[in-house]
Amino acid sequence: MNADLHIHTCLSPCGDLEMAPRNIIRVAKERGLGMIAITDHNTTRNVQVCMKLGEREGIHVIPGCEVNTREEVHTLCYFPHLSAAETFQSYLDRRMTGVKNDPLRFGYQVAVDENDRIVYEEERSLFMSIRDGIEDVADCVHRLGGLFVPAHVDRPKNSLFSQLGFIPPDLEYDALEISKATTPEEFLRQHPGLKERRLLQSSDAHYPEDIARACTRFEMEEPDWEHFTKALLHARFETFRCGGRASRTGKAGNR
Repeated sequence: MNADLHIHTCLSPCGDLEMAPRNIIRVAKERGLGMIAITDHNTTRNVQVCMKLGEREGIHVIPGCEVNTREEVHTLCYFPHLSAAETFQSYLDRRMTGVKNDPLRFGYQVAVDENDRIVYEEERSLFMSIRDGIEDVADCVHRLGGLFVPAHVDRPKNSLFSQLGFIPPDLEYDALEISKATTPEEFLRQHPGLKERRLLQSSDAHYPEDIARACTRFEMEEPDWEHFTKALLHARFETFRCGGRASRTGKAGNR
C-alpha cells in the first residue's frame, strides 16, 4: 500500500488554498495512494473532514500534525484515532504562543467542510513554535498511543540536525523522515551511524501537484492503524520518489 504521510491542507499557512480536503482526497486517489496522513502545522482542525472524505473513497486517513517545537524542530505526530488527535489539539492550544497570523504575508489559515466551505479561520500564527521542547512533544504523543517521527531530517532548516546538530540520546522516536530532496542511500552516506534506523519518505505536500511526489510503500494486510504500526515498527516498507526506484530502509527506531 502506497502512503504519503506528510500532507498539508489549506489550514497550514504555507498550504495552498487548493489543498482543500476534497481536492486532496481526489488527487490521492488518482495517484494510487491507499493511505495518507494529514499533518498541518501545529493544528489538527482539518483532520476530521479528511477522514470522512477518505473513508468514502477507500483511502485510510491517519490523523496527524506537524509540530514546531521550542527548538524550531519540525516533528510529525501520528494518532490512532480522531479522539487522540482532538486531545492533542487541546494540548497544542495550551502550548501555543498566541502570536497573531498575518494572512497577507503568510497566507490564510482556514478549515473547510466537505464542500469546501470555510468553517473556521485560525487567527494565531501556526508558523510559530510552541512552548514545549521536542522530548515533551514526543512524550505527549506516546501517552496518546501515537507515533513520533522527526520530520525532513536531511533539510538545512527546521530539522533535528540543523537545529540541534544531533539526535538527543533520550529522545524516543519511532522513525525518521527524509524529504523528497534526497534518498535513503544519499542520506545514510552522510549519516552512516543511522543505518539501523527506520527511514520514512513523504511529499510534505503544500500544493496538489506535490502529493505522492515521495511515498512509502508498506506491506499491510488491512489499511488500518494496527496493521500500519506493525508494518512500520517491523520495517516492512520501502521508500520511493516519483520516477525513482524503491529503497529498503532501516530496521529500528529508538523505542
